[in-house]
Amino acid sequence: MRLIYSALLLSLSLLYIPNPISAHFFTNVTSIPPWLNTTRSNWESFHNLSSYHFGQRVDGLNRLKKYFQYFGYINHTSNFTDDFDDALKSAVETYQKNFNLNVTGSLDNDTVTQIMKPRCGVPDIVNGTSAMNSGNPIATSSSKHFHSIVSRYEFFPGEPRWPEGHYDLTYAFNPEGDITDEIRGVFSRAFDRWSRVTPLTFELSTSPYLADITIGFFNGDHGDGEPFDGILGTLAHAFSPPSGRFHLDAAELWVVDGDVTRSTSLAAIDLESVAVHEIGHLLGLGHSSVVESIMYPAITSRTRKVELHSDDIMGVQYLYGANPAGNNGSSSPPSSSGRETSDGGGALISSSMCGLRAFLAIGFGFLLFF
Repeated sequence: MRLIYSALLLSLSLLYIPNPISAHFFTNVTSIPPWLNTTRSNWESFHNLSSYHFGQRVDGLNRLKKYFQYFGYINHTSNFTDDFDDALKSAVETYQKNFNLNVTGSLDNDTVTQIMKPRCGVPDIVNGTSAMNSGNPIATSSSKHFHSIVSRYEFFPGEPRWPEGHYDLTYAFNPEGDITDEIRGVFSRAFDRWSRVTPLTFELSTSPYLADITIGFFNGDHGDGEPFDGILGTLAHAFSPPSGRFHLDAAELWVVDGDVTRSTSLAAIDLESVAVHEIGHLLGLGHSSVVESIMYPAITSRTRKVELHSDDIMGVQYLYGANPAGNNGSSSPPSSSGRETSDGGGALISSSMCGLRAFLAIGFGFLLFF
């Protein structure tokens, strides 16, 4: 009995989900208070680095190096000084290739503007290899350490996916907290965009311990090694199958409904647009260099982008096949409009996780009973 008790406690600790805090949800753009209209990004200071180039020493370049390290462009052994050295020049060139910019190796205005944009927290490069533009000539599908390429989309190392026979997935919020019916509707529509082009289905569950996918809003360090950075910056991140972890930054100004492009707040973020992107990661897709695709890493504030591009559809259908009921050319629900509109402005968990969660739930109830 003591052995079983210890094993259950250990397993529960591995599945520990930190308590999220209250997030900032706005039912429409007019409900965002005026004092938030001038909110600036944590990356705003990068603007001061524009026009600098190799060989110079500039205050703030160390922060930029850490930015590039976070997204996979600089390795952990690099020298994080304010020198514009070879490592930074190489990172800038690779970044410019991935984001379809002129490859100059210098911090020109277009490059710095792109760097400052809000984006997904999932790295563009894993283990030194990317299948965005910079990795196309060298990445292969033969190594588990490489992102593999089909067309212009990419997958996580090893091409993880939900196992065949387990395509009816469940998701839950952890905990329910401030999650309203309107917010649930946003995520339901986001999941539906992927299910319309694949055999996958998604059903809301009330138990984050039994659900395949858990969704939570968190602030700062929340226990997964990828802390959020406050308003704008990194908006969210999700882990590859079968982890099912989907985390969003609680500090953002999440617009739940209404035309986000008409917001007067410079920090308004469309919740459904981010949700559709992160679900792509949950299904096994990595980032794409196709600007129009959902899996493109960055999205500006006051922008709505929810309709799957052909690049997204080909990628997810490579992993799971097409929807046997049809509807494989579009992800749009019958009455939705999902084209991009704007004002112009990881570690994997075992595939037996589903069974483990059920076992833990039963075991935990057993412990409480005794």
